[in-house]
Amino acid sequence: MKLYSKEQIYTGDKLTAERQNISPIDLMERAGTQIFNWIHMRMQGAQVPIHVFCGIGNNGGDGLVLARHLITHGYNVITYIVNCSDKRTKGFLTNYDRIKDVTKDWPNVLSCGSDYSDIVIEERDIIVDAVFGIGLNRPPNDWVVGLFKLWSASKAFTLSIDIPSGLYTDKAVEDNEAVVFANYTLSFQSPKLVFFLPETAKYTIQWEVIDIGIDRAFLMQTETEAQLISKFEVLPIYKPRDKFAHKGDFGHALIVGGSYGKIGAVNLASRAALSSGAGLVTAYIPKCGYHSIQASLPEAMVITNGEELIDTIHFDIEPSVVGIGVGMGTADATINAFEVFLKSNKLPLVIDADGLNCLAKKKALLKLLPEQTILTPHPKELERLIGSWSNDFDKLKKVKAFSNKHNVIVLIKGANSITVFGDKLYIYTTGNPGLATAGSGDVLTGIITGLVAQGYLPLDATIFGTYLHGKSADISLEDFGYQSLIASHIIEALGIAYIDLFKQPEQEQAQGEKQKQKQD
Repeated sequence: MKLYSKEQIYTGDKLTAERQNISPIDLMERAGTQIFNWIHMRMQGAQVPIHVFCGIGNNGGDGLVLARHLITHGYNVITYIVNCSDKRTKGFLTNYDRIKDVTKDWPNVLSCGSDYSDIVIEERDIIVDAVFGIGLNRPPNDWVVGLFKLWSASKAFTLSIDIPSGLYTDKAVEDNEAVVFANYTLSFQSPKLVFFLPETAKYTIQWEVIDIGIDRAFLMQTETEAQLISKFEVLPIYKPRDKFAHKGDFGHALIVGGSYGKIGAVNLASRAALSSGAGLVTAYIPKCGYHSIQASLPEAMVITNGEELIDTIHFDIEPSVVGIGVGMGTADATINAFEVFLKSNKLPLVIDADGLNCLAKKKALLKLLPEQTILTPHPKELERLIGSWSNDFDKLKKVKAFSNKHNVIVLIKGANSITVFGDKLYIYTTGNPGLATAGSGDVLTGIITGLVAQGYLPLDATIFGTYLHGKSADISLEDFGYQSLIASHIIEALGIAYIDLFKQPEQEQAQGEKQKQKQD
């Protein structure tokens, strides 16, 4: 799913009005009606007080359309106008007149600076936030912030229209209290990038996309900076297997890493590479890990070097790809060995963990990386590579610059992992807090390495591998929960994650109902 920028949304609205021969007011009516339909389907006329707070821009106009439909369908509605400017849009003014035609209880106008302490909102009520939309370009004033605090103190369910008020689409928040904390956000046509960034995702607990009929040709043809990755985006990447294929057709993954006490990282990465479909896997480790790998992972071959750490990287085999860094350490001898290897290496690379730390310690090594090398840092490893950042937007800017400069693919691991390649962002819908466990990153490295071994392009391998990693964790969650999920469970569920790609909606629904019965 594409994530459209603010400017693209405005363009889409304008083109839709032109191509469908409707006015912007008609499009606003369509949007507000869709919000009403969503609420009506769930409430079915329930007389819970609904407080609709409307700004004086187009977001407020959407709110007024919603309030009008709620009123005409007999709901218990209290409408407010948050009036802090003399710049009212035509859409707002039109729908302000229309709502006065359907009720004697005209909207309560809250002028900036006025006293709103007499507004009573109880915890069982519903608040609809239609104050500011995506066009916000400056922080709300203290009076509006006070109103937001009133909502928060009420603990009422808060539904934001399109985006929580006070939240920008393209820059960081300056004041944490100047943004609405929404229980749910109904976003027009596509979600917003800020729903997935660590610093701003907290402002909406859940979100859902509302289709307001934006021109399909525009949606299909417009290239976006960011894309949300789900099953439908990875299915075209998947490579089916030929009936007469053999293991040699699926590549040879070499996993280089390990040191005394950290051989388990190589074990996990090697198992994951095999489970993701690599035909052959060889673990390149220090001698201290030889027996444990051979005993615990009989499917893998083993090459050893050094006693307790890797001090030379040399092999006579011909792998398809090298995944390097897990558990490797950053001893001087290891960094030197890494440098010598990079100077002669022509193979695709996946670099994680201490491989990244070696690059950070000796940044001149970045010039030796093959094109489209895949780097998979967690936040601290990323900071060592690119330096600190002031906010999430600054971080993405720096990662894009880093990716462009070195022609590398950077997978920023997190609650919503983001792959950055050039100026493009790929954001994942799979994964859960259970992944915050030792070894899950090693598994991810192995999965991606295994996919590159099978012939997937580096970017495709990163996108597909990260999706599978998160989906496997989601599947494992059903049996283990967040706290008891460990890295091995992710590998064990990889097969189910592959099978899930081809489940029909009715099969998914049946599985969900079965799981619910199991939990009950």
